[in-house]
Parts: sequence; C-alpha cells; structure tokens
Amino acid sequence: MTLPVTEFERETFGSFVAKAFANRSFVIGFMITALIAGMALLSFFWTPYDVTKLIVADRMQPPSTTHLFGTDQFGRDVLSMIMVGSRNSIAVAFVAVGIGMGLGVPLGCWAAARGGFVDEAVMRFNDLVFAFPALLSAVMITAIFGPGAINAIIAIGIFNIPVFARVARAGALAIWPREFILAARAAGKGKALITVEHILPNIANLLLVQGTIQFALGILAEAGLSYLGLGAQPPMPSWGRMLFDAQTLMMVAPYLALFPGFAIVITVLGLNLLGDGVSDVLDPKLRRQR
Repeated sequence: MTLPVTEFERETFGSFVAKAFANRSFVIGFMITALIAGMALLSFFWTPYDVTKLIVADRMQPPSTTHLFGTDQFGRDVLSMIMVGSRNSIAVAFVAVGIGMGLGVPLGCWAAARGGFVDEAVMRFNDLVFAFPALLSAVMITAIFGPGAINAIIAIGIFNIPVFARVARAGALAIWPREFILAARAAGKGKALITVEHILPNIANLLLVQGTIQFALGILAEAGLSYLGLGAQPPMPSWGRMLFDAQTLMMVAPYLALFPGFAIVITVLGLNLLGDGVSDVLDPKLRRQR
C-alpha cells in the first residue's frame, strides 16, 4: 500500500526543486552529469561503431565527419570507446560509493550513538583504513586476486568507508544533544530507533553532498587505476586505459589523449558543481559564508 504524499512533503520537494534550478552551479552540474549519464545509458543500445572490432585500414585517422573523434592505433572509433568507457567509470564509482555509504554511514552512526570505547575503537579503525589510499589498496588486492574492475570497485569502496563514517559520526554527534532527541529518549525510544527516525533524516543533506564529492573522486580513482593497468581490462574500454595507450602517441595523434582526458575533466567538474549546488540549496548559510 502506497502512503499518500502530504501537502507539506509536496511543498518541501517543490521548494527544493525550485531553489535547485535557481542555483547556477546546480543547473550546470546537473546538465553535465545528465549528459554523461545519458551517453553511458545510450552506449548500452547504440554506438557509432563496434568498439570490439579492429579495422586496421582505418587506424590513426584524425577527427573527421566519418569519425568525429578519430580512431586509435587499432582502428577503433574513439567516440564509441569514450561512450562505452563512460559506463564503466560511472558503474565503478557508483558501486564504490554505495559500498562506502552502505558500510560507513551505519558505522559512524553506531559510533556516535554508543560513544566511549566503541566510538574510540571505530574511529581508530577508520584511521587505519584511511591510511591506505585506494591506489595502494588496489595494488595489494591486485597482487592477490589479479587486476580487474571488480577489484578496483573493492579498493575504492574500502577507501570510502572511513570517509562516510567520519561524516555520519560528526553529523550525528551534532544532533544527539538536541531537544527533540532528548524528547524521543524520554518517550522510551532506543538509540537504534532514534538513529533511523531522527538522526539519519537530519544528516541526509551532509551524506548527499559527500556522496557527490566521492562520486567524482571515484571516477578519478578509477581512471588512475585503469591507467596503471589495475582497473578494467581490455577489450573493455576505459578512460584511464585510453590515456595510457595514448601516451606513446602524443606527438603523432594528440587527440587520443585529448578526448578521454576532457571526458574525465568535464565529468568531475559536473559532479563537483552539482555537489556545490546541492550544498547551497540544502544549507544556504554555506553560500553566504563563501
């Protein structure tokens, strides 16, 4: 059974949408992100050329009306590879952020609710995990299980756990002393129920903004891991792998590095602008401080 949406909820959502699309950063970031996401979705059904098909006769063709972004050393269409590579980057970053948020948020909320030894133990564990960057974690995982997109997801996801744990804990600690939390405790609600009903809704804006930031960083991390050969493996196109393959051909065909590099830059820029816009809409005080 679907519960009806109250008038307050409709007004709140409508107010958020109106404020969001009145914010320049949000609009630009949303348009860029939607364009990249649409390109990734379209690549599942159509690309100008088959990225798995090698056409040696068409190798190293500069950008033209036939191949808008040119072709690589194997005759593959660069535009098609960027389209397919976008879904790989988005999928890796999305799942990695999901892992970090799914494990880090409950961990941070639990530490804030329990306090004392539990809080200290969780934070020291987070410090230990945070000491190993995603790249170093990927190297260790690759040494054991071999390179691949799954291992890149695990490495980036593990790195995201302490990030979301810290944000969730800091936000929760600021909410626990509030009067409505004291009223909920006086009403007999347990810490777990209070966390679900009161803490999480009040820190959702912090988690949403942090999620957009970590998504952008996840795309950068995936590109870096693929560049080092630790991410997606051939024949699956990846923006980082395309940059690696182009580095020996810079003097001959600079467009091979230009287009995937631009794709990474514009995607990260769009996500950062989107996160900045969401932050402004949800917390106008931050906008005034800037």
